[in-house]
Amino acid sequence: MNPALAIISSTLVGVLLLGLHARQGVRMSLEQWSVGGRAFSGRLVFVLMAGELYTTFTFLGASGFAYGHGGPAFYVMAYSCLAFVLSYWLLPAIWRFARQHGVLTQPEFFAKAYDSPLLGLLVCAVALLALLPYLVLQFKGLGIIVELTSYGSLTSSAAIWIGALAMTAYVILSGMHGSASTAVLKDVLILAVCVFLGLYLPYRYDGGLEAMFRHIEQHRPGFLALPATGKSGAWFVSTVALSALGMYLWPHAFTATFTAGNERSFRRNAMVMPLYALVMLFSMFAGLAAVLQVPALTGDQIDLALLTLAIQTFDPWIVGVIGAAGMLTAIVPGSIMLVSASTLVARDLYRPWRPASSDAHLSMVSRGATVLLMLAAVAWTLAGGTSIVSLLLMGFGFVTQLAPALLAALARDHRVNRHGAFAGIFVGVTFVAGSVVSGLTMRRLLPAAPEWVHDVNLGIVGLALNVLTMFTVSLLARGRPRTRGN
Repeated sequence: MNPALAIISSTLVGVLLLGLHARQGVRMSLEQWSVGGRAFSGRLVFVLMAGELYTTFTFLGASGFAYGHGGPAFYVMAYSCLAFVLSYWLLPAIWRFARQHGVLTQPEFFAKAYDSPLLGLLVCAVALLALLPYLVLQFKGLGIIVELTSYGSLTSSAAIWIGALAMTAYVILSGMHGSASTAVLKDVLILAVCVFLGLYLPYRYDGGLEAMFRHIEQHRPGFLALPATGKSGAWFVSTVALSALGMYLWPHAFTATFTAGNERSFRRNAMVMPLYALVMLFSMFAGLAAVLQVPALTGDQIDLALLTLAIQTFDPWIVGVIGAAGMLTAIVPGSIMLVSASTLVARDLYRPWRPASSDAHLSMVSRGATVLLMLAAVAWTLAGGTSIVSLLLMGFGFVTQLAPALLAALARDHRVNRHGAFAGIFVGVTFVAGSVVSGLTMRRLLPAAPEWVHDVNLGIVGLALNVLTMFTVSLLARGRPRTRGN
Protein backbone atom coordinates (compact mmCIF):
# COMPACT_ATOMS: atom_id res chain seq x y z
CA MET A 1 0.00 0.00 0.00
CA ASN A 2 1.47 3.36 -1.03
CA PRO A 3 1.63 6.19 1.56
CA ALA A 4 -1.18 8.17 -0.06
CA LEU A 5 -3.62 5.26 0.02
CA ALA A 6 -2.64 4.47 3.63
CA ILE A 7 -3.48 8.02 4.74
CA ILE A 8 -6.77 8.05 2.83
CA SER A 9 -7.78 4.64 4.21
CA SER A 10 -6.93 5.50 7.82
CA THR A 11 -8.89 8.76 7.53
CA LEU A 12 -11.91 6.88 6.23
CA VAL A 13 -11.75 4.43 9.15
CA GLY A 14 -11.38 7.31 11.60
CA VAL A 15 -14.41 9.12 10.17
CA LEU A 16 -16.49 5.95 10.33
CA LEU A 17 -15.56 5.35 13.98
CA LEU A 18 -16.19 9.01 14.85
CA GLY A 19 -19.59 8.90 13.19
CA LEU A 20 -20.56 5.72 15.02
CA HIS A 21 -19.32 7.08 18.36
CA ALA A 22 -21.60 10.12 18.02
CA ARG A 23 -24.69 8.04 18.87
CA GLN A 24 -23.44 7.13 22.34
CA GLY A 25 -25.75 8.33 25.11
CA VAL A 26 -28.48 9.36 22.64
CA ARG A 27 -31.84 7.63 22.37
CA MET A 28 -32.10 7.66 18.59
CA SER A 29 -35.71 8.74 17.97
CA LEU A 30 -36.58 10.08 14.52
CA GLU A 31 -36.23 13.66 15.80
CA GLN A 32 -32.77 12.90 17.22
CA TRP A 33 -31.78 11.03 14.06
CA SER A 34 -32.94 13.70 11.62
CA VAL A 35 -32.39 17.06 13.37
CA GLY A 36 -30.25 16.20 16.41
CA GLY A 37 -33.13 16.73 18.85
CA ARG A 38 -33.15 20.47 17.91
CA ALA A 39 -30.47 21.02 20.55
CA PHE A 40 -27.20 21.67 18.68
CA SER A 41 -25.08 24.55 19.92
CA GLY A 42 -24.49 27.68 17.84
CA ARG A 43 -20.99 26.50 16.99
CA LEU A 44 -22.19 23.13 15.78
CA VAL A 45 -24.96 24.72 13.73
CA PHE A 46 -22.30 27.00 12.23
CA VAL A 47 -20.19 24.01 11.21
CA LEU A 48 -23.20 22.22 9.71
CA MET A 49 -24.42 25.22 7.73
CA ALA A 50 -21.25 27.13 6.86
CA GLY A 51 -19.32 23.93 6.31
CA GLU A 52 -21.96 22.93 3.78
CA LEU A 53 -19.97 25.12 1.37
CA TYR A 54 -17.13 22.62 1.52
CA THR A 55 -18.33 19.79 -0.66
CA THR A 56 -16.47 18.17 -3.54
CA PHE A 57 -17.39 21.34 -5.41
CA THR A 58 -14.73 23.10 -3.30
CA PHE A 59 -11.98 20.74 -4.40
CA LEU A 60 -13.02 20.01 -7.95
CA GLY A 61 -15.82 22.28 -9.16
CA ALA A 62 -14.56 25.67 -7.95
CA SER A 63 -10.93 25.04 -8.83
CA GLY A 64 -11.87 23.37 -12.12
CA PHE A 65 -14.26 26.16 -13.08
CA ALA A 66 -11.55 28.74 -12.37
CA TYR A 67 -9.09 26.70 -14.45
CA GLY A 68 -11.49 26.31 -17.37
CA HIS A 69 -13.32 29.65 -17.38
CA GLY A 70 -11.30 32.19 -15.39
CA GLY A 71 -13.18 35.26 -14.18
CA PRO A 72 -16.74 33.83 -14.24
CA ALA A 73 -15.73 31.37 -11.50
CA PHE A 74 -15.87 34.17 -8.95
CA TYR A 75 -19.68 33.99 -9.09
CA VAL A 76 -19.25 31.45 -6.27
CA MET A 77 -17.93 34.10 -3.89
CA ALA A 78 -20.62 36.59 -4.88
CA TYR A 79 -23.62 34.30 -4.43
CA SER A 80 -22.44 32.72 -1.18
CA CYS A 81 -21.85 36.08 0.50
CA LEU A 82 -25.24 37.37 -0.67
CA ALA A 83 -26.88 34.21 0.68
CA PHE A 84 -25.22 34.78 4.07
CA VAL A 85 -26.69 38.29 4.19
CA LEU A 86 -30.11 36.88 3.35
CA SER A 87 -29.75 34.24 6.08
CA TYR A 88 -29.59 36.94 8.79
CA TRP A 89 -33.32 37.56 8.32
CA LEU A 90 -34.53 34.39 6.65
CA LEU A 91 -33.24 31.58 8.87
CA PRO A 92 -34.58 32.86 12.23
CA ALA A 93 -38.05 33.14 10.68
CA ILE A 94 -37.85 29.58 9.33
CA TRP A 95 -36.59 28.30 12.70
CA ARG A 96 -39.40 29.97 14.70
CA PHE A 97 -42.10 28.56 12.45
CA ALA A 98 -40.57 25.06 12.49
CA ARG A 99 -40.20 25.13 16.28
CA GLN A 100 -43.78 26.29 16.77
CA HIS A 101 -45.28 23.61 14.55
CA GLY A 102 -42.93 20.70 15.27
CA VAL A 103 -41.68 20.55 11.69
CA LEU A 104 -38.87 18.11 10.86
CA THR A 105 -38.64 18.41 7.07
CA GLN A 106 -38.84 21.03 4.36
CA PRO A 107 -42.10 19.68 2.82
CA GLU A 108 -43.73 19.72 6.26
CA PHE A 109 -42.84 23.42 6.54
CA PHE A 110 -44.66 24.26 3.30
CA ALA A 111 -47.59 21.97 4.11
CA LYS A 112 -48.07 23.66 7.50
CA ALA A 113 -47.50 27.19 6.18
CA TYR A 114 -50.16 26.81 3.49
CA ASP A 115 -52.36 24.23 5.23
CA SER A 116 -51.95 21.99 2.19
CA PRO A 117 -50.71 18.37 2.39
CA LEU A 118 -50.75 18.27 -1.42
CA LEU A 119 -48.28 21.16 -1.55
CA GLY A 120 -46.09 19.23 0.90
CA LEU A 121 -46.02 16.28 -1.52
CA LEU A 122 -45.02 18.55 -4.40
CA VAL A 123 -42.22 20.13 -2.36
CA CYS A 124 -41.05 16.65 -1.37
CA ALA A 125 -40.82 15.65 -5.03
CA VAL A 126 -38.89 18.84 -5.87
CA ALA A 127 -36.55 18.31 -2.92
CA LEU A 128 -35.72 14.75 -3.93
CA LEU A 129 -35.36 15.81 -7.58
CA ALA A 130 -32.78 18.41 -6.54
CA LEU A 131 -30.98 16.33 -3.91
CA LEU A 132 -30.22 13.36 -6.12
CA PRO A 133 -27.95 15.23 -8.60
CA TYR A 134 -26.27 16.97 -5.63
CA LEU A 135 -25.61 13.61 -4.01
CA VAL A 136 -24.33 12.29 -7.34
CA LEU A 137 -21.96 15.27 -7.40
CA GLN A 138 -20.46 14.10 -4.08
CA PHE A 139 -19.98 10.51 -5.26
CA LYS A 140 -18.59 11.61 -8.61
CA GLY A 141 -16.09 13.83 -6.83
CA LEU A 142 -15.23 11.09 -4.34
CA GLY A 143 -14.30 8.68 -7.11
CA ILE A 144 -12.15 11.24 -8.93
CA ILE A 145 -10.33 12.37 -5.79
CA VAL A 146 -9.52 8.94 -4.40
CA GLU A 147 -8.48 7.39 -7.72
CA LEU A 148 -6.09 10.22 -8.54
CA THR A 149 -4.60 10.76 -5.08
CA SER A 150 -4.13 7.03 -4.50
CA TYR A 151 -2.15 6.92 -7.77
CA GLY A 152 -4.67 4.49 -9.24
CA SER A 153 -4.42 1.96 -6.38
CA LEU A 154 -8.19 2.27 -6.05
CA THR A 155 -10.39 2.70 -9.11
CA SER A 156 -13.03 5.38 -9.13
CA SER A 157 -15.82 2.78 -8.95
CA ALA A 158 -14.25 1.00 -5.97
CA ALA A 159 -13.73 4.31 -4.14
CA ILE A 160 -17.37 5.29 -4.73
CA TRP A 161 -18.68 1.99 -3.36
CA ILE A 162 -16.40 2.00 -0.30
CA GLY A 163 -17.17 5.62 0.54
CA ALA A 164 -20.89 5.16 -0.01
CA LEU A 165 -21.03 2.09 2.25
CA ALA A 166 -19.08 3.82 5.03
CA MET A 167 -21.29 6.91 4.77
CA THR A 168 -24.46 4.83 4.82
CA ALA A 169 -23.31 2.82 7.84
CA TYR A 170 -22.86 5.77 10.17
CA VAL A 171 -25.91 7.57 8.79
CA ILE A 172 -28.14 4.59 9.57
CA LEU A 173 -26.77 4.26 13.10
CA SER A 174 -26.07 7.88 14.11
CA GLY A 175 -28.05 10.14 11.78
CA MET A 176 -27.44 13.88 12.07
CA HIS A 177 -25.31 13.35 15.22
CA GLY A 178 -22.78 11.39 13.15
CA SER A 179 -22.80 13.98 10.38
CA ALA A 180 -22.24 16.82 12.84
CA SER A 181 -19.31 15.16 14.59
CA THR A 182 -17.52 14.33 11.34
CA ALA A 183 -18.25 17.81 9.92
CA VAL A 184 -15.91 19.36 12.50
CA LEU A 185 -13.00 17.16 11.38
CA LYS A 186 -13.77 17.79 7.73
CA ASP A 187 -13.83 21.56 8.06
CA VAL A 188 -10.55 21.74 9.97
CA LEU A 189 -8.77 19.57 7.41
CA ILE A 190 -10.21 21.25 4.32
CA LEU A 191 -9.45 24.70 5.74
CA ALA A 192 -5.77 23.82 6.21
CA VAL A 193 -5.40 22.06 2.85
CA CYS A 194 -7.16 24.71 0.72
CA VAL A 195 -5.31 27.65 2.26
CA PHE A 196 -2.00 25.82 1.86
CA LEU A 197 -2.62 24.91 -1.79
CA GLY A 198 -4.04 28.33 -2.67
CA LEU A 199 -0.94 30.09 -1.38
CA TYR A 200 1.84 27.57 -2.03
CA LEU A 201 1.07 26.60 -5.64
CA PRO A 202 1.02 30.20 -6.99
CA TYR A 203 4.22 30.92 -5.03
CA ARG A 204 5.94 27.73 -6.23
CA TYR A 205 5.23 28.24 -9.93
CA ASP A 206 4.82 32.00 -10.32
CA GLY A 207 6.41 33.64 -7.30
CA GLY A 208 3.13 34.73 -5.71
CA LEU A 209 -0.51 35.58 -6.40
CA GLU A 210 0.17 38.90 -8.13
CA ALA A 211 2.75 37.31 -10.42
CA MET A 212 0.37 34.42 -11.18
CA PHE A 213 -2.39 36.78 -12.32
CA ARG A 214 0.12 38.78 -14.37
CA HIS A 215 1.46 35.65 -16.10
CA ILE A 216 -2.04 34.40 -16.91
CA GLU A 217 -2.99 37.76 -18.40
CA GLN A 218 0.19 37.77 -20.50
CA HIS A 219 -0.42 34.30 -21.93
CA ARG A 220 -4.23 34.38 -22.06
CA PRO A 221 -5.37 38.01 -22.31
CA GLY A 222 -8.88 38.59 -20.97
CA PHE A 223 -9.10 35.17 -19.32
CA LEU A 224 -9.57 36.68 -15.85
CA ALA A 225 -12.40 39.01 -16.97
CA LEU A 226 -16.02 38.26 -17.86
CA PRO A 227 -16.28 37.50 -21.60
CA ALA A 228 -18.49 39.56 -23.90
CA THR A 229 -20.68 36.53 -24.66
CA GLY A 230 -21.34 33.20 -23.02
CA LYS A 231 -20.51 33.51 -19.33
CA SER A 232 -20.87 37.26 -19.60
CA GLY A 233 -22.12 39.85 -17.14
CA ALA A 234 -25.71 38.79 -17.81
CA TRP A 235 -24.86 35.17 -17.01
CA PHE A 236 -22.91 36.24 -13.91
CA VAL A 237 -25.66 38.40 -12.43
CA SER A 238 -28.49 35.95 -13.17
CA THR A 239 -26.54 32.96 -11.86
CA VAL A 240 -25.55 34.82 -8.68
CA ALA A 241 -29.19 35.82 -8.07
CA LEU A 242 -30.49 32.30 -8.69
CA SER A 243 -27.84 30.64 -6.51
CA ALA A 244 -28.14 33.14 -3.62
CA LEU A 245 -31.90 32.60 -3.45
CA GLY A 246 -31.51 28.83 -3.58
CA MET A 247 -28.56 28.27 -1.22
CA TYR A 248 -30.66 27.66 1.90
CA LEU A 249 -33.47 25.95 0.00
CA TRP A 250 -31.50 22.77 -0.51
CA PRO A 251 -33.42 20.28 1.67
CA HIS A 252 -30.39 19.37 3.79
CA ALA A 253 -29.47 23.04 4.37
CA PHE A 254 -33.11 23.87 5.16
CA THR A 255 -33.32 20.96 7.61
CA ALA A 256 -30.03 21.92 9.27
CA THR A 257 -31.82 25.09 10.37
CA PHE A 258 -34.05 22.97 12.62
CA THR A 259 -31.10 21.60 14.61
CA ALA A 260 -30.38 24.91 16.37
CA GLY A 261 -31.18 25.39 20.04
CA ASN A 262 -32.05 29.08 19.55
CA GLU A 263 -32.47 31.59 16.74
CA ARG A 264 -29.61 33.85 17.82
CA SER A 265 -27.19 31.31 16.37
CA PHE A 266 -28.18 32.26 12.84
CA ARG A 267 -27.52 35.99 13.22
CA ARG A 268 -24.16 35.44 14.87
CA ASN A 269 -23.21 32.96 12.17
CA ALA A 270 -24.30 35.29 9.34
CA MET A 271 -21.73 37.86 10.48
CA VAL A 272 -18.86 35.35 10.30
CA MET A 273 -19.81 33.15 7.37
CA PRO A 274 -18.48 35.45 4.60
CA LEU A 275 -14.99 35.03 6.10
CA TYR A 276 -15.53 31.27 6.13
CA ALA A 277 -16.36 31.42 2.41
CA LEU A 278 -12.88 32.75 1.65
CA VAL A 279 -11.62 29.17 1.74
CA MET A 280 -13.35 28.72 -1.63
CA LEU A 281 -11.20 31.54 -2.96
CA PHE A 282 -8.01 29.66 -2.10
CA SER A 283 -9.33 26.63 -3.99
CA MET A 284 -9.82 28.85 -7.04
CA PHE A 285 -6.28 30.22 -6.66
CA ALA A 286 -5.02 26.63 -6.84
CA GLY A 287 -7.07 26.06 -9.99
CA LEU A 288 -5.69 29.22 -11.59
CA ALA A 289 -2.15 28.14 -10.70
CA ALA A 290 -2.73 25.09 -12.92
CA VAL A 291 -3.74 27.16 -15.99
CA LEU A 292 -0.19 27.51 -17.30
CA GLN A 293 1.29 24.39 -15.65
CA VAL A 294 -1.16 21.73 -16.92
CA PRO A 295 -2.74 23.49 -19.91
CA ALA A 296 -4.08 20.45 -21.75
CA LEU A 297 -7.22 19.71 -19.68
CA THR A 298 -10.50 20.13 -21.59
CA GLY A 299 -14.18 19.27 -21.16
CA ASP A 300 -15.00 17.44 -17.92
CA GLN A 301 -11.25 17.06 -17.30
CA ILE A 302 -11.06 20.65 -16.03
CA ASP A 303 -12.38 19.29 -12.70
CA LEU A 304 -9.02 17.49 -12.32
CA ALA A 305 -6.91 20.68 -12.44
CA LEU A 306 -6.16 21.04 -8.72
CA LEU A 307 -5.38 17.36 -8.14
CA THR A 308 -3.29 17.03 -11.32
CA LEU A 309 -1.05 19.91 -10.29
CA ALA A 310 -0.85 18.66 -6.69
CA ILE A 311 0.28 15.20 -7.81
CA GLN A 312 2.85 16.82 -10.11
CA THR A 313 4.15 18.96 -7.23
CA PHE A 314 4.11 17.00 -3.94
CA ASP A 315 5.39 13.77 -2.42
CA PRO A 316 2.86 10.91 -2.03
CA TRP A 317 2.26 11.48 1.68
CA ILE A 318 1.21 15.10 1.08
CA VAL A 319 -0.97 13.97 -1.81
CA GLY A 320 -2.53 11.47 0.62
CA VAL A 321 -3.46 14.27 3.03
CA ILE A 322 -4.97 16.24 0.14
CA GLY A 323 -6.89 13.14 -0.95
CA ALA A 324 -8.15 12.54 2.59
CA ALA A 325 -9.44 16.11 2.82
CA GLY A 326 -11.10 15.80 -0.58
CA MET A 327 -12.69 12.50 0.42
CA LEU A 328 -14.25 14.14 3.48
CA THR A 329 -15.76 16.89 1.31
CA ALA A 330 -17.78 14.11 -0.34
CA ILE A 331 -18.62 11.83 2.58
CA VAL A 332 -19.65 14.38 5.22
CA PRO A 333 -21.97 16.61 3.12
CA GLY A 334 -23.23 13.45 1.43
CA SER A 335 -24.21 12.01 4.80
CA ILE A 336 -26.22 15.15 5.65
CA MET A 337 -27.98 14.88 2.30
CA LEU A 338 -28.79 11.22 2.94
CA VAL A 339 -30.26 12.01 6.36
CA SER A 340 -32.39 14.78 4.90
CA ALA A 341 -33.58 12.80 1.87
CA SER A 342 -34.37 9.70 3.94
CA THR A 343 -36.41 11.73 6.42
CA LEU A 344 -38.32 13.21 3.50
CA VAL A 345 -39.18 9.75 2.23
CA ALA A 346 -40.33 8.53 5.66
CA ARG A 347 -42.34 11.54 6.83
CA ASP A 348 -43.54 13.09 3.59
CA LEU A 349 -44.03 10.13 1.22
CA TYR A 350 -44.55 7.09 3.46
CA ARG A 351 -46.45 8.62 6.42
CA PRO A 352 -49.33 10.06 4.32
CA TRP A 353 -49.85 6.53 2.98
CA ARG A 354 -49.63 5.01 6.50
CA PRO A 355 -50.75 7.86 8.83
CA ALA A 356 -50.92 5.60 11.91
CA SER A 357 -47.21 4.72 11.71
CA SER A 358 -45.34 5.07 14.99
CA ASP A 359 -42.15 7.07 15.39
CA ALA A 360 -40.19 3.83 15.72
CA HIS A 361 -41.68 2.51 12.48
CA LEU A 362 -40.90 5.73 10.63
CA SER A 363 -37.34 5.52 11.93
CA MET A 364 -37.00 2.08 10.34
CA VAL A 365 -38.45 3.37 7.07
CA SER A 366 -36.02 6.29 7.00
CA ARG A 367 -33.07 3.94 7.47
CA GLY A 368 -34.31 1.69 4.70
CA ALA A 369 -34.70 4.73 2.44
CA THR A 370 -31.08 5.64 3.19
CA VAL A 371 -29.91 2.43 1.53
CA LEU A 372 -32.20 2.81 -1.50
CA LEU A 373 -31.20 6.43 -2.08
CA MET A 374 -27.53 5.57 -1.77
CA LEU A 375 -27.88 2.82 -4.36
CA ALA A 376 -29.76 5.12 -6.76
CA ALA A 377 -27.11 7.84 -6.44
CA VAL A 378 -24.25 5.38 -6.94
CA ALA A 379 -25.95 3.90 -10.02
CA TRP A 380 -26.36 7.38 -11.57
CA THR A 381 -22.76 8.24 -10.71
CA LEU A 382 -21.35 5.12 -12.32
CA ALA A 383 -23.42 5.79 -15.44
CA GLY A 384 -21.09 8.78 -16.00
CA GLY A 385 -21.50 12.12 -17.75
CA THR A 386 -22.20 15.71 -16.58
CA SER A 387 -19.56 17.97 -15.04
CA ILE A 388 -19.40 18.96 -11.37
CA VAL A 389 -20.62 22.52 -11.98
CA SER A 390 -23.41 21.37 -14.32
CA LEU A 391 -24.78 19.06 -11.64
CA LEU A 392 -24.73 21.85 -9.08
CA LEU A 393 -26.44 24.39 -11.33
CA MET A 394 -29.07 21.81 -12.31
CA GLY A 395 -29.99 21.32 -8.66
CA PHE A 396 -30.06 25.08 -8.03
CA GLY A 397 -32.52 25.47 -10.89
CA PHE A 398 -34.93 23.15 -9.07
CA VAL A 399 -34.63 24.27 -5.43
CA THR A 400 -34.80 27.99 -6.21
CA GLN A 401 -38.35 27.46 -7.49
CA LEU A 402 -39.36 27.10 -3.82
CA ALA A 403 -38.17 30.63 -2.98
CA PRO A 404 -41.25 32.65 -4.03
CA ALA A 405 -43.65 30.47 -2.03
CA LEU A 406 -41.35 30.50 1.00
CA LEU A 407 -40.99 34.29 1.02
CA ALA A 408 -44.74 34.68 0.51
CA ALA A 409 -45.45 32.38 3.47
CA LEU A 410 -43.20 34.42 5.75
CA ALA A 411 -44.51 37.80 4.56
CA ARG A 412 -46.81 39.85 6.76
CA ASP A 413 -49.42 40.52 4.06
CA HIS A 414 -50.49 37.11 2.85
CA ARG A 415 -51.56 37.65 -0.75
CA VAL A 416 -50.57 34.16 -1.87
CA ASN A 417 -52.77 31.15 -1.14
CA ARG A 418 -52.09 27.45 -1.39
CA HIS A 419 -53.44 27.24 -4.96
CA GLY A 420 -51.06 29.93 -6.17
CA ALA A 421 -48.08 28.48 -4.29
CA PHE A 422 -48.70 25.00 -5.76
CA ALA A 423 -49.21 26.28 -9.30
CA GLY A 424 -46.13 28.53 -9.18
CA ILE A 425 -43.80 25.80 -7.98
CA PHE A 426 -45.23 23.30 -10.46
CA VAL A 427 -44.84 25.61 -13.45
CA GLY A 428 -41.32 26.70 -12.46
CA VAL A 429 -40.04 23.16 -11.84
CA THR A 430 -41.71 21.80 -14.98
CA PHE A 431 -40.01 24.48 -17.07
CA VAL A 432 -36.58 23.78 -15.55
CA ALA A 433 -36.99 19.99 -15.87
CA GLY A 434 -38.17 20.34 -19.46
CA SER A 435 -35.21 22.56 -20.36
CA VAL A 436 -32.76 20.06 -18.81
CA VAL A 437 -34.27 17.12 -20.70
CA SER A 438 -34.62 18.94 -24.04
CA GLY A 439 -31.38 20.91 -23.85
CA LEU A 440 -33.29 24.17 -24.19
CA THR A 441 -31.20 27.36 -24.19
CA MET A 442 -32.09 31.04 -24.06
CA ARG A 443 -30.90 31.35 -27.67
CA ARG A 444 -33.42 28.71 -28.79
CA LEU A 445 -36.15 30.14 -26.57
CA LEU A 446 -35.73 33.77 -27.69
CA PRO A 447 -33.69 33.71 -30.92
CA ALA A 448 -34.46 37.34 -31.82
CA ALA A 449 -33.54 38.77 -28.41
CA PRO A 450 -30.37 40.83 -27.85
CA GLU A 451 -27.17 38.83 -27.39
CA TRP A 452 -26.95 39.50 -23.64
CA VAL A 453 -30.40 37.93 -23.14
CA HIS A 454 -29.04 34.67 -24.58
CA ASP A 455 -26.54 34.53 -21.71
CA VAL A 456 -29.12 34.81 -18.90
CA ASN A 457 -29.37 31.71 -16.70
CA LEU A 458 -32.44 29.78 -17.85
CA GLY A 459 -33.46 29.17 -14.22
CA ILE A 460 -34.38 32.87 -13.99
CA VAL A 461 -37.02 32.33 -16.68
CA GLY A 462 -38.46 29.47 -14.63
CA LEU A 463 -38.47 31.73 -11.57
CA ALA A 464 -40.26 34.53 -13.46
CA LEU A 465 -42.91 32.09 -14.72
CA ASN A 466 -43.21 30.77 -11.15
CA VAL A 467 -43.88 34.22 -9.64
CA LEU A 468 -46.29 35.25 -12.39
CA THR A 469 -48.26 32.01 -12.02
CA MET A 470 -48.26 32.18 -8.22
CA PHE A 471 -49.83 35.65 -8.04
CA THR A 472 -52.20 35.09 -10.97
CA VAL A 473 -53.62 31.83 -9.63
CA SER A 474 -53.86 33.23 -6.09
CA LEU A 475 -55.90 36.13 -7.46
CA LEU A 476 -58.11 33.92 -9.60
CA ALA A 477 -58.72 31.43 -6.80
CA ARG A 478 -60.59 34.20 -4.95
CA GLY A 479 -60.25 32.26 -1.72
CA ARG A 480 -59.10 33.77 1.51
CA PRO A 481 -55.32 33.28 1.81
CA ARG A 482 -54.58 30.42 4.10
CA THR A 483 -50.87 30.95 4.66
CA ARG A 484 -49.66 31.21 8.20
CA GLY A 485 -46.37 33.00 8.66
CA ASN A 486 -44.82 33.67 12.05
